[in-house]
Amino acid sequence: MNTSMIPQRLALSVNVNKVALLRNSRHLGIPSLVRAAQQCLQAGANGITIHPRPDERHIRASDVPVLHALMQSWPEREFNIEGNPFHNLMDHVRAVRPHQVTFVPDSEGQFTSDHGWAFPQDAERLKPLIDECKALGVRVSLFMDPIPEQMAAARAVGADRVELYTEPYAAAFGTPEQAMQLQRYADAAVAATQAGLGLNAGHDLNRDNLPAFVAAVKGLQEVSIGHALMADALEMGYAATVQAYLACLKP
Repeated sequence: MNTSMIPQRLALSVNVNKVALLRNSRHLGIPSLVRAAQQCLQAGANGITIHPRPDERHIRASDVPVLHALMQSWPEREFNIEGNPFHNLMDHVRAVRPHQVTFVPDSEGQFTSDHGWAFPQDAERLKPLIDECKALGVRVSLFMDPIPEQMAAARAVGADRVELYTEPYAAAFGTPEQAMQLQRYADAAVAATQAGLGLNAGHDLNRDNLPAFVAAVKGLQEVSIGHALMADALEMGYAATVQAYLACLKP
């Protein structure tokens, strides 16, 4: 039963990949991916994100329909699947039709995502897949570097949103470069909004650097957080951790 429905202007989508990574280190089926998602949703998370890679080092193909089935009990929350559309991503999108798909240009063996799409270079090959997702009723977000000049091109190719890649900001947090990085993201956010795009953000955001980012970058609709949130949950538990991150999102 849904025990928490927290109205939140800015949504928190919890990436559960690291739960799957720990589970995959043994053959016991623990920790439970479903139980992790349930507890995050019960605590007020606005959605669940997964990034199934071809090597299945964390999320497995078999996890996708199971989590999709779980989300049917939470109709007010969103299921976001991210990954490279030229690898295995589109099979999952066609099978379960999530609320949102986030296209990420990572390689098959890449340690973690580290850059966004580039235009006009990627436009021609992305457009038919974006069109297919939208025909399926799936919202499309593109993982992008904070480059204002790229936002209109992302919109022109059919994207509904962009997810700003936030690792450069996270790396600069607490250093003299922080203000400069924040301005880059604020400018990209303005350009995205002016282009008619919705605005997401994610990568290396945590309880320390998130409040300043939220205050500076106007128009954010969703942050997707996995690694830091799960690291905090090891000490604090899922419920307290999700609530702490939700508190960081409040104006």
